[in-house]
Amino acid sequence: MTESRRSDIPGDGVRPTLAELVALRGAVAGRRAAPRGRYGASGPALSPLRGRGMEYAESREYVAGDDARHIDWRLTARTGRAHTKLYQAERERLSLVVADTAAALYFGTRVRFKSVQAARAGAIAAWAAVRDGDRVAALRGSTSEAPVTPAAGPRGALRVLDALARWYAQPPQDDAGLGVALDHAARLLRPGSRLVVLADPHSVAALPERRWPMLAQHHEVIVLLLTDPLETAPPQALLPFRSGAARVELDLGAAAVRQRWRQRFAAPVERALAGLPARGVRVQALSTDAASESWLPLLGRSRPLVV
Repeated sequence: MTESRRSDIPGDGVRPTLAELVALRGAVAGRRAAPRGRYGASGPALSPLRGRGMEYAESREYVAGDDARHIDWRLTARTGRAHTKLYQAERERLSLVVADTAAALYFGTRVRFKSVQAARAGAIAAWAAVRDGDRVAALRGSTSEAPVTPAAGPRGALRVLDALARWYAQPPQDDAGLGVALDHAARLLRPGSRLVVLADPHSVAALPERRWPMLAQHHEVIVLLLTDPLETAPPQALLPFRSGAARVELDLGAAAVRQRWRQRFAAPVERALAGLPARGVRVQALSTDAASESWLPLLGRSRPLVV
């Protein structure tokens, strides 16, 4: 069933509601959890992250009954006495949702605004974190509002959902841009974290390319580009627009006008889809009329993927 035909999830498509975002838990529950992975200093290759009790803590002398599979052979050889490795309980991974709140997101022509789709995609990320046993946090590019601090379980997800519903109801007056949001994220992230970035394509285009490999070297980074069909596939027709009190018409049937339109809206999407995977980032264009959970296959892959 297409998104436009669904009537079981509340929301008017203009402003996200908390009930709408809570209801999206069901879209995640039926999907298999992503494989665990860690991004290390050697690059964005996945390796086993941490089974419960499988994070190395220290070594001690071997005693009868210890599991022989955990013998520390190097220390045993160095000391001449058998030693065994001890492991501590796993640490919870952090899943961080970074919300771009650029004014261009508060627009849409099909099913919902891009801002609402961003909130829904962020909710999907939060519920996926709950499913995967992660702590979840969220932030935006603000000089005055603190991030939603990391917390585990449904309570942590609900705090993120509440923030997304507020941030995407209307453009925040103190928006400082996606670059500031990523600066905040860098201070919160720890190696092995998952980072889901909800962004307008123009916000991504405005960032230096070097930002992405620096993040992807140590983290699982996913960028969702919020788009609308009018931006990426406009009709060849005369379209009315309103700019303040003035009404203007744009002839998208004219080749020159369509070319300028494509450069303005489609080109930033194409550049991001082509360039980000080479920098270790998984990326997907998420249209306003797409299923909000359609990006979930990006989670847990061993190589950057573009959709």
